[in-house]
Amino acid sequence: MELIKVSATSRSTAVAGAIAGVVREHGRAEVQAIGAGAVNQAIKAAAIARGYLLLDGINVVVIPSFGEVNIDGSERTALRLTIEPR
Repeated sequence: MELIKVSATSRSTAVAGAIAGVVREHGRAEVQAIGAGAVNQAIKAAAIARGYLLLDGINVVVIPSFGEVNIDGSERTALRLTIEPR
């Protein structure tokens, strides 16, 4: 399963569509965001994707966690969202 990476400039509806597609295909999705703007877009996308999936009868929950990511030799803390059926 691929990791959906979100940036501050990502369109939340596009990310939501990607989340919904991955959940439909694989049963769950993983989203990663680094920075306040990216986290904002990721949370909005998760909420929108939940609405998309409810139309298909799929009720999902969002499970947040933290992870460490190495970017250009520097450790950064990333927010990871796991979206899976309830």
